[in-house]
Amino acid sequence: MKDLEKKIIFVLIFFALVLIGKNINFSAVVGADSQFFTLFQFFGPIAGGFLGPLFGAISVFFAQLADFLIVGKEWQLLSLLRFLPMLLAVYYFGSKKKSLKLIVPLVCILLFIFHPIGKQAWVYAMFWWIPVLGVILPKKVPGKLLFRSFGATFTAHAVGSVLWLYTVPMTASQWIGLIPIVAYERFLFGAGIAVSFVVLNTVLDFVVDKLKLSDKVLFIDKKYVLTRLLKLKSA
Repeated sequence: MKDLEKKIIFVLIFFALVLIGKNINFSAVVGADSQFFTLFQFFGPIAGGFLGPLFGAISVFFAQLADFLIVGKEWQLLSLLRFLPMLLAVYYFGSKKKSLKLIVPLVCILLFIFHPIGKQAWVYAMFWWIPVLGVILPKKVPGKLLFRSFGATFTAHAVGSVLWLYTVPMTASQWIGLIPIVAYERFLFGAGIAVSFVVLNTVLDFVVDKLKLSDKVLFIDKKYVLTRLLKLKSA
């Protein structure tokens, strides 16, 4: 079996995991009826880490599309635009190119504070400096995985918030009131992404070793394989 065919198998596996995760609710979206953050937020971006930004985004896109069709949502531009936050989070987590990873949160900050309501709640957009820090900090800075994970979840948050700002009526006080809720939820999402990455990195390292897969099929970051870390500590 060729590397591309093997990669497609793992794309389908991630597709299934994402589809399952999207149907396990975590918390309600404030200001939206019958909309929830789900288990998907805790691991969705890591698809880009293992499959690369392109194939990771493909698996997440089609999982979101399948969920969209299963739920039977209406074909509206806004509904489709809501695919963007997680797709860009997948790109952020999986890509080594810095330009787009910097542009997205910075543009979101500008779009937010230039809006009449966003201008009054500008402090809300300060969350989106976190993805910027995740890019510009040196690789040797401790906790780089956490910055990468929080950068991914806050990239999704930035894009989703700007879409919400321009389409759903809310007051500045409501946006400011969301700040502690956002801090709590995104802390959990960011930590969940980091933990999920380490756990799946460890599992897939075993799979890659047993099946003799090349890095063209799956990328494994050896720094975050638990079994290897434990061996280093015991040595």
